[in-house]
Amino acid sequence: MRKTHLRVLSYNIHKGFSVGNAAYILDHLRKALRKIDPDIVCLQEVLGEHTGHRRRIPEWPIASQFEYLADSIWPHHAYGKNSVYQHGHHGNAILSKFPVTEWDNIDISQNRLERRGILHAVIAMPRQSLPLHVLSLHLDLLERTRKPQLLKICNRIGTHVPDEHPLIIGGDFNDWRGRATSIMEQGIGASEAFQSAHGAHARSFPARYPLLKLDRFYFRGLELQKASVLKGDPWNALSDHLPLLCEFLLTP
Repeated sequence: MRKTHLRVLSYNIHKGFSVGNAAYILDHLRKALRKIDPDIVCLQEVLGEHTGHRRRIPEWPIASQFEYLADSIWPHHAYGKNSVYQHGHHGNAILSKFPVTEWDNIDISQNRLERRGILHAVIAMPRQSLPLHVLSLHLDLLERTRKPQLLKICNRIGTHVPDEHPLIIGGDFNDWRGRATSIMEQGIGASEAFQSAHGAHARSFPARYPLLKLDRFYFRGLELQKASVLKGDPWNALSDHLPLLCEFLLTP
């Protein structure tokens, strides 16, 4: 029985700008991601379009940000448009080296100011009889509106992800008090990667002096091998969040 080794990264890219929007750094971010070379990337705060930035910034890519980041490394991708405004829109994205056979973006917004969605992709994995389900998401800032969003995530998985199918959920949960994990454990039987590996959630925000545990990886039906936060140069200057990287084994 040959197992499949899988490396998955989750990253809030702050719309391609450095901390405080001081500089446009999408090209530097792409180079950093390529160096790490994960198999699947879950992204949050990805600009699908922004006509104002396109006119103002000479190096603004012709393609969308997720297509620019994916380029030839991650030929399969999906984008979930959540926030729409005068100059464009942004949302979550999933980049993959393996075929995305289907995907959907589910609106879980709780108010007009924070437009949120669950990007759910089904990925055909090599040497595996069952597909891998990957969710990328970014939840509300307030706990009272995050809880119904977490329940909607559990409902989505309960109705669209068979129990035997492997599942990974990566994203910015904004859950600094650590309330999401018990909901995910009880609701869908998913474990949090960093808590499983290190006994505590990862400190990922702010990037220069990470104190808050906002970003997470939940998983089910895979064997966790490693969970790490990418710190230091160049990550502390590319976004206000640090990326999370997990390694898993998939059994056929």
